[in-house]
Amino acid sequence: MLYNFRKFGVNMTKIEITQGDITQLKVDAIVNAANKTLLGGGGVDGAIHRAAGNQLLQECKMLGGCNIGEAKITSAYNLPAKFIIHTVGPIWLGGKNNEEEKLKSCYLNSLKLAQKHSIKTIAFPAISCGVYRFPISQAVEIAYDTVSEFIKQNNDFEKIIFIDINDKIVDKYFEYSRKML
Repeated sequence: MLYNFRKFGVNMTKIEITQGDITQLKVDAIVNAANKTLLGGGGVDGAIHRAAGNQLLQECKMLGGCNIGEAKITSAYNLPAKFIIHTVGPIWLGGKNNEEEKLKSCYLNSLKLAQKHSIKTIAFPAISCGVYRFPISQAVEIAYDTVSEFIKQNNDFEKIIFIDINDKIVDKYFEYSRKML
């Protein structure tokens, strides 16, 4: 399943939505939905660490962790991507702890870090939608709106991909993107 959407005007960034394995993408950077330690975990975080190899763990140990909403960058080692941008999403606690703003910060800080490193193609998983229990519909809207607003003002990216292995999440991206056309 693949969907291409091109923003017209000054910025010609392509937004793609696809179902698949983020560790298989040949892009400049993939985003890792990491935990605060950056030392690997479950879900996409564990998959990225396993696929990248032990060198990723060694580099992450030197970063001193990462706070919620922030982003840090490493090499991608054994992955087809060049870089991994690690960001820590919020745990959903009912929406009363600024979770939406924290999630938005994950996307913004990842995009700013990518911009700083001249990254042109980047792929995002559905940050916080797994064990952190962020409601999928809300998370998709935040991700899509944050990325769309950023690329309207920054002509730095060629392609931004929303990818997930879970077809329900991918379907939510398709559904929401059609509303935005």
